Amino acid sequence: MANEKKKQILSGLTKEYKLNVRATAEAASLNWPAVLAAIIVVAVGTVLNRLVQGTWQDLNYLVAGITAVLAALCFFGIKIANQWERAIVLRLGRYRCLKGPGPFFIIPIIDALAQSVDMRIRSTDFSSESTLTKDTVPVNVDAICFWMVWDAKKAILEVENFYLAIVLSAQTALRDIIGTHQLSELLTHREQLGKKLQEILDEKTNPWGITIQSVEIRDIILPRELEDAMSKEAQAERERHARIILGTAETEIAEKFAQAAKQYESNPCAMHLRGMNMLFEGLKEKGSMIIVPSSALETMNLGAIAGLTALSQAKESEGQD
Repeated sequence: MANEKKKQILSGLTKEYKLNVRATAEAASLNWPAVLAAIIVVAVGTVLNRLVQGTWQDLNYLVAGITAVLAALCFFGIKIANQWERAIVLRLGRYRCLKGPGPFFIIPIIDALAQSVDMRIRSTDFSSESTLTKDTVPVNVDAICFWMVWDAKKAILEVENFYLAIVLSAQTALRDIIGTHQLSELLTHREQLGKKLQEILDEKTNPWGITIQSVEIRDIILPRELEDAMSKEAQAERERHARIILGTAETEIAEKFAQAAKQYESNPCAMHLRGMNMLFEGLKEKGSMIIVPSSALETMNLGAIAGLTALSQAKESEGQD
């Protein structure tokens, strides 16, 4: 099933490439300037035939032949390459020159326009199609490659289908990179892996007249079971970290209490003041009830304090009534 899918992808890429080449060749062979030039030649020949023959009905075969040849040369010989294109011209099957951008002329039948090459930066997406990492984890990695043709002559004469060659080379290099790295490295070092892929591909494609600008890893797709396991592992790790933080906080609190106990042990008055403050804060809350030992009432004179507090609350209630 995987092989059939791969064959379909490669077949689609090849078909797309051939269609682009054919469309480019047709656009370069038939253009409006050539048609206009041929029409002008025919018009001039017609006028010249009128001047030679003295009438529009008679035809001078010499003038007509020269006019037909010149019109054919203009129609089939005038070509135009866009600003971003370079045209490969072959003379009797051999490489002659590189034309473009702008208009240029070829000799019909003798010269042939092999192909026009786009010199702009182009992008190609590719994937690894379920490859095992170094720690035997199956992953699907999607990446995108930015490349450009810097030597149209080499790209056409050295490689039959440079577009397909780049895709296959990128897939092979990506599989090699995945097989030599662990899953954690793939997830955390995408930029470094992209640079390494770019170096490998650029070294391979430079002899073809093609340079790789950059390679970016877009997505790493993991199996569903592995995603669930990693999620549980991350959850357990967060819980462990939370428990460590809680234990550290308890330890620090205990240390602070121990230091406070030493201060209160050597200073009973400070202990009494702290206890009175705690009771006062508790009595301020409405409806609160605090139970303290009787010894605390005697040592801290809490009975008087409680009585004064109750008296103040009673006066406040009378004032409200």
